Order: sequence, then C-alpha cells, then structure tokens
Amino acid sequence: MSEEKNTNWIPEILYEESEEGGLSSHIPFIQVPPGENMPSMLFVFESRETGEFEPGPDGEELPVTELDLYQYANMNYLKNKMTWIEYDNLRFALGLEPIKTAAVKGAQITSNIKVAVEGDADGDALDRSHIKVDFNGNEIENTKE
Repeated sequence: MSEEKNTNWIPEILYEESEEGGLSSHIPFIQVPPGENMPSMLFVFESRETGEFEPGPDGEELPVTELDLYQYANMNYLKNKMTWIEYDNLRFALGLEPIKTAAVKGAQITSNIKVAVEGDADGDALDRSHIKVDFNGNEIENTKE
C-alpha cells in the first residue's frame, strides 16, 4: 500500500440498488476517488434505542439512544504488515480459515465458474492438483495443459 496522507476525503458506505428496487447485494462498497486510498481503518458508531424517552426541543418525546464506537480494519493492510502466522491467528480469531485454505477454496470456485461458462464437460472443476498458490492466494504456477 502506498503511504498514508492527510486529506479531507471522508469515506461513504454505499449499497447498490437493483433495477427492481431493493438491494442487489447486502455487501456495501466505498467509492474511492482518484488519488485516494481505501482506508486502513473505519470507525463506525452503533446506535441503539434504550427504550427510554426524553423531552425534545418542543416538548415531544424523543427516544434515548446509546452510541458505541467500533473499529474495522482493512484486512489487506493487515496482511501486508503481519507475518503469515500472525495473520492466520487473526483470521482464526475472526472465525476465518487460514489464508492458504481460503485461497484454494477460492480457486475452486473460480474454476467451477470457468467450467460452467466455457462448458468444458470434460474438465474437473474440483481437480486442484495443478494449481499452486502463494501466501496471498495468487496462482503462481499452472501446469495443466
């Protein structure tokens, strides 16, 4: 990752809407402007109503809310700053598989999609014996002909 710089850019968490209405995905995205980097950390407040009420400016009843601050780290940033043992321990603490296991499973999914799209009926999408991946999950050798 490139060096961090101080700017006035504030990330905005967005959700894509489908043409039929509603969300097309439950996974949000952040539109990063040119010259900016994806944040290494996001701070998000959780807001919960307590069930209590207090008088508002015009005497109306307003719900009382509690705010708790949470921090979310960019896993790519952490992967680049930690040893693979530290990174796998972090993944374990978050309930994720080791990076190498996840990379192999990701390669299997990609292969299944490729077989489905190309219609290769003779191909075995689950045969991963020819694929080797590095620590980052990138394919480093493809010996399948």
